[in-house]
Amino acid sequence: MLVKELIDEGNKLIHKDQTKLILATLLNLNYLELSLHLDDVVESEIEHKFKEAINLIKNGKPIQYALNNVNFYGLDFYVDERVLIPRFETEELVYNVNYYLNKYFKPHASILDLCTGSGCIGLTLKHLNHDLNITLSDLSPYALEVCDINRKRLSLDAKIIESDLFSNITSQFDCIVSNPPYISVLDEVDEVVKNNEPSMALYAKDDGLEFYEKILASCSNYLNDKYLIAFEIGDKEKVRVLDLINKYLSDVKVITKCDMAGLDRMVFIFKNVNLSE
Repeated sequence: MLVKELIDEGNKLIHKDQTKLILATLLNLNYLELSLHLDDVVESEIEHKFKEAINLIKNGKPIQYALNNVNFYGLDFYVDERVLIPRFETEELVYNVNYYLNKYFKPHASILDLCTGSGCIGLTLKHLNHDLNITLSDLSPYALEVCDINRKRLSLDAKIIESDLFSNITSQFDCIVSNPPYISVLDEVDEVVKNNEPSMALYAKDDGLEFYEKILASCSNYLNDKYLIAFEIGDKEKVRVLDLINKYLSDVKVITKCDMAGLDRMVFIFKNVNLSE
């Protein structure tokens, strides 16, 4: 079939933007380039993958899982139902962590990405600065299988450890970064998220604060004297996370940041860092 024929067929079942994105991804084209290839013949294997993805999306599957692909910070990550789909807000976390590492910790800083999932945070940081020493950790062996796929796909050197937070961590680090589960079981979640993404990566006890408290209670044993802790948080959790920081850490400086939507989504904790530099 021709590109334009597949587009017409897909548009009958799902939104036209999704149709074009699927086909562009499968053909390894920029979304905007697709219009230049409307009369190209599509190989049967690509046609089959296209139709399969269309049917998955029609039946409620997120497009990222249907394609086993998501673009994060300009990199192509493999994703499936074993891991969360990386979000734009997490790209903002990576941007800020990279900025602080380069300003206060370079070169050769050691980073622990807790609750790494697909590895998108730690692997992107490694891609941005190959001098970083990256450790990727998660409780789920299934998530770490995906993480390893991405490490190999991106040809990046990083250590992968199966660990329930710090249970199997033996080193000390300059930076701990984490986007842990932070949704309360009482919070409303979009059906497409609730029905597809792994619940253990979404929900946390104690009104969403479980993992922040566990990390903050133990992290000092795994950090160097000069350090950065970086969290992504739920947009209503800032005050309670700050209370936990005050409970467990002393002599630290804290910066909170909003995402591009103006919501409180990031917390950065510094020790022995001169932020006025």
